[in-house]
Amino acid sequence: MNVVLFAQAGVPEEGRSPRGCAGQAAKADFLRARLEAAPRAWDFLSIALSVVTADLAVARAESPDGWTREIDVIVAVADAPFWRTQAPAIENALKFLSTDRWRLSFVEGGMQPAPPRDPVRPNENCVVLLSGGLDSLIGAIDLTTAGKRPLAVSHVVRGDGQNQQTFAAAIGGGLKHLALNHNANPPGPNETSQRARSLVFLAFGILAATSLAAYHEGEQIPLYVCENGFIALNPPLTGARLGSLSTRTAHPEFLNRIREILVAAGLRVLITNPYEHLTKGEMLTACGDQQLLTSLAAQSVSCGRYLRYNYHHCGRCVPCHIRRAAFLAWGQPDGTSYKYDQLGLDDSDHANFDDVRSVAMALAEVKAEGLDAWLGSALSYPKIGDATPHKDLISRGLTELSALHQLFGVK
Repeated sequence: MNVVLFAQAGVPEEGRSPRGCAGQAAKADFLRARLEAAPRAWDFLSIALSVVTADLAVARAESPDGWTREIDVIVAVADAPFWRTQAPAIENALKFLSTDRWRLSFVEGGMQPAPPRDPVRPNENCVVLLSGGLDSLIGAIDLTTAGKRPLAVSHVVRGDGQNQQTFAAAIGGGLKHLALNHNANPPGPNETSQRARSLVFLAFGILAATSLAAYHEGEQIPLYVCENGFIALNPPLTGARLGSLSTRTAHPEFLNRIREILVAAGLRVLITNPYEHLTKGEMLTACGDQQLLTSLAAQSVSCGRYLRYNYHHCGRCVPCHIRRAAFLAWGQPDGTSYKYDQLGLDDSDHANFDDVRSVAMALAEVKAEGLDAWLGSALSYPKIGDATPHKDLISRGLTELSALHQLFGVK
């Protein structure tokens, strides 16, 4: 399969297979803003776009175990010799992220846009990823209340665009906001799991960070990825949720691997998750502007099935569990409308739904066997460091979930 980056695929010539495409809109919007990014940041975006398109194109159902795929990707970049030295590191990061076997090769000829004639160099001193979710909302609020000037970068996803715009306009008197879309469109049907999609969101943030005036003046730019520590670690609730069956978008092991690649590339962008050791409930409680948060929190999106239920929170998936438990811990009314509200009802839509049962089983096992026995080797990662703070965090996160189940009488 051939994929055209930063342009439309066009109509294939007679006898040739259709081509995919990705990144045209992101490139156009970035250059329209007259921003100038580092060359290797463009290369990193080329890699991310190639990966997310391949992730969409290769069906998991066709792999021998129904999940793990073998994916070879050849990426055109401007600095192929350098990126060849990083291929093993990128492959390992992607393997952790998606539990697939990736093989990356690099060739010359990657896109590098001409610098704008009159470049705009924003005077913001950091970048925050603004997804439209509750955690990124809290993160952006906290940055401004701490006196920082973040550039908000969004990955436009259907159903979240309006929230992203609303939040950016409401926070700190209005944040400079850059909304980009990867527009990855491989030929043929799409794989729905999309475990590698977070790489392109990071790439957008890195690209934006290298466009700031402070970066051009030689400074290091913080890139804030704001995610509560429990969902970032996403400990497997049951044996059926091992590995990338639970998403690893902001897992500290994955972020640490990307940090090392950026250092090797000489890209002065430091990925930071200030909430790595906080639960979602603790994030809500500690937010620096409670009035603003209270006015916007219910509008944010957490649900893993939001599009499936016509832009409506399901109320029963694991992200909805964590959201609802967090509101309960916060002590403020949860104004979110949930399709399946009463978790304790003993039917297949409520207490017997798979995710509800998984949470209940995890809580029961921890109570019976202890946290360490339940976790097993779930925190045994080489780059995560001391696991003790993460264990404490998981214990507190489970306490929040337990309170939710007790409230609804889930047994």
